[in-house]
Amino acid sequence: MLRIVIALAVIIGGTAFCCAQDKVPLETDIPEEILIGTPPDVLAMLFPGLEKPPVGKRAAFLVPRGTTNLARKKPVTSSEKEPVLGNLAMVTDGNKEGAEKNYLELGPGVQWIQIDLGDPANIYAVYLWHFFREARSYHDVIVRVADDAAFTKNVQTVYSNDQDNSAGLGLGKARPYIETNLGHLIDAGEVAGRYVRLYSNGSTANNMNHYVEVEVFGKPASDP
Repeated sequence: MLRIVIALAVIIGGTAFCCAQDKVPLETDIPEEILIGTPPDVLAMLFPGLEKPPVGKRAAFLVPRGTTNLARKKPVTSSEKEPVLGNLAMVTDGNKEGAEKNYLELGPGVQWIQIDLGDPANIYAVYLWHFFREARSYHDVIVRVADDAAFTKNVQTVYSNDQDNSAGLGLGKARPYIETNLGHLIDAGEVAGRYVRLYSNGSTANNMNHYVEVEVFGKPASDP
């Protein structure tokens, strides 16, 4: 019996080592910091409930080997027919620069953008950049995944900092965070779906909604 237990331990340990070896750090380009107006430390003092931004760089986040940004150049729709500024394609065009006018702006209130990945996928992380030229925090940031564009099939919430259910999608457990050029990395586990929808409800700066870039890291569901 002892030999069997030891053998199983070796096998399980070897499997765990193999699986760990199959994961690699997620890599993406980080835009240059272009900060004007209120700095993050002052904003943190004004709103003590905010999650403080990372210093220097984010800690490594491991994803399965072969993971890519499935959202790149994919079609984007939104809760508004016509954006106030910019165009929907900017959300997945790969340009994360904090330059003036390099962002999508939607009107006030709860608004959403939606990315069609084209095919069902296993999603490991969502990386998003709201407007970061000045430190601010967006309200009711929620990320959901579904199998259909109408969000009626297999709807799953992978992130929410809506702590008072003002968006009407349930209470969120995450803390609101301060926008920086480092963006915000969301661990999506291995949620399955084709459509990714992101909500917001204005910010500490004003009641408008902004996006610079959204990346969805995963692998097609058909991949082994």
